Amino acid sequence: MPVAHTSAAITLTTLEGDRRTEREDVVAVEEPLEIRVGGRSVAVVMRTPGHDRELAAGFLVTEGILRSRDEVLDMVYCRTRTEEGGVDGNTGKMPVPLLDEGPRENVLDVLLAPGVAVDWARLTRNVFTSSSCGVCSKASIEAVRAVCPALAESPAARRAVIAALPEQLRAAQPGFAATGGLHASVLVDADGKVRAVREDVGRHNALDKVIGQAFFAEALPLTGCVLGVSGRVSFEIMQKALLAGIPCVAAVSAPTSAAVEFARASGQTLVGFVRGARMNIYAGTLAG
Repeated sequence: MPVAHTSAAITLTTLEGDRRTEREDVVAVEEPLEIRVGGRSVAVVMRTPGHDRELAAGFLVTEGILRSRDEVLDMVYCRTRTEEGGVDGNTGKMPVPLLDEGPRENVLDVLLAPGVAVDWARLTRNVFTSSSCGVCSKASIEAVRAVCPALAESPAARRAVIAALPEQLRAAQPGFAATGGLHASVLVDADGKVRAVREDVGRHNALDKVIGQAFFAEALPLTGCVLGVSGRVSFEIMQKALLAGIPCVAAVSAPTSAAVEFARASGQTLVGFVRGARMNIYAGTLAG
């Protein structure tokens, strides 16, 4: 398996008044990952390397392509093949045997189990997707809602669980501590116990990785769980949470208007600006 690199060393110059200082620092790594299904390229996402299989699974779950773990036979990195030069002594012609240089870290092919059919029409993001993309990558809001039925009524999340999320995020973000440039998603159960934390340069990618972890653990839907995210909450964050069955989303920052509208229409709870016991409830209710 390719080694994940979440940070890269750089040299930078700091200017402070007349003082100029050269120093070493680290920045978050951002590289493209091409996701293929059965050899067919379906998307290119900019992400932080690591947990790529979970990212691909979460992406395909939230696009409506995958539904259960048994639909996936394997996920493999495609191999790089290059031509070897040289002249054939008998023919004088240049043969081009292929050299296998091993797996490419940035091309992942999802191999489906026999008999699994793909509804390609559901995949609306068969284009380059940036790490900070939002609803602009969707064909339309109506197309998303067509595959996102509202959640059935579930017990309200507890306020104490929401209040603890920011600290749980900070405690589980080594990449952010080193670079200051990574987002994170944390999934906790109804009692606040952490089930998964994932970091990535993209907010949506971090969530896809959390959903992908649950996919491989055969734990979907995530009924009764609470999702904590760094940064703002966009329409797509709420859409992904809904497809994974997550009823409550909380953030340390603000939601967008589309996220609030979507949460209210979908029966989800949306909480923003979580600062310990202080928080804003934009949709749904909390217990306690």
